[in-house]
Amino acid sequence: MRETPGRLLRLLSLLQMHRDWSGTELADRLGVTTRTVRRDVGRLRDLGYPVHAAMGPIGGYRLGAGAELPPLLLDDDEAVAVVVGLHAGGVSGLAEASLRALTKVEQVLPSRLRHRVAALEASLLALPVRGPVVAAEVLTAVSAAIRASETLRFDYVSHDGGESRRAVEPHRLVSWGRRWYLVGWDTGRADWRTFRADRLSLRTPNGPRFSHREPPDGDLTAYLKRTMGRDMWPLRAVLKLHAPAEEVAGRVDGEVTALDSKTCRLELASDSWDIVAFVVGMLDVPFEVESPPELSERLEVLSARYAAAT
Repeated sequence: MRETPGRLLRLLSLLQMHRDWSGTELADRLGVTTRTVRRDVGRLRDLGYPVHAAMGPIGGYRLGAGAELPPLLLDDDEAVAVVVGLHAGGVSGLAEASLRALTKVEQVLPSRLRHRVAALEASLLALPVRGPVVAAEVLTAVSAAIRASETLRFDYVSHDGGESRRAVEPHRLVSWGRRWYLVGWDTGRADWRTFRADRLSLRTPNGPRFSHREPPDGDLTAYLKRTMGRDMWPLRAVLKLHAPAEEVAGRVDGEVTALDSKTCRLELASDSWDIVAFVVGMLDVPFEVESPPELSERLEVLSARYAAAT
């Protein structure tokens, strides 16, 4: 690869892989000498790319973070992913910036990618985001605290309107169902907690630094599935379904336990008995309410209402 511009782009692509490269490795990949690699690294630095170099047997070249944002080099799939991602919503204050970024990316897309992006954009329908959105400033502030291992101090409003002041060691930001959540160690309650990002109001300055703990349950994904899939909802329903467990499992977001070959137990969590009634009705199988009595009472009201409508 003798042409300098093409070689520099290839070198930049290698350095953006977030690993250390020895001069010999880069020279072999580019088909040039190590002296040429050193010159090309110098050219990239002149263009604003912060290429760091370490001497010694375990040294090498690595692309670091700089004071300014230099041009980025994206492969085909990365470019398409950026365009699609810029169409996503759920974060307030980013609409104008997303549009500017989208315009810049689409202007430089090669023709082979324009067709892919055009097909995607023609297939996408951007509906207004339902429910609350989180401010971009909140996400960036929380992310910075996670990276710096600084305790967050904020006021929080729970789902029932209760207000509290929290001090939390932030662990991760989670995007779940078009909403953002903060998972962290609540120092006041000495336990892991999950907070809706749109319900917290950050207080400044941040609290003391901390050492990151092992994730809850040893697996953050498993913890979130348990706490956000069931434990976060205030209402519990237990029903006996006259259908095999394998016929019900996968059709409903609940815990299904086989009782015998023809019946199973379904446990649901929700914030509304009406939603439970709707979900069970969609299964279209005979069932009995095991608990609680409040669900039975609500089903009687709904049953009378539907009977009157016919």
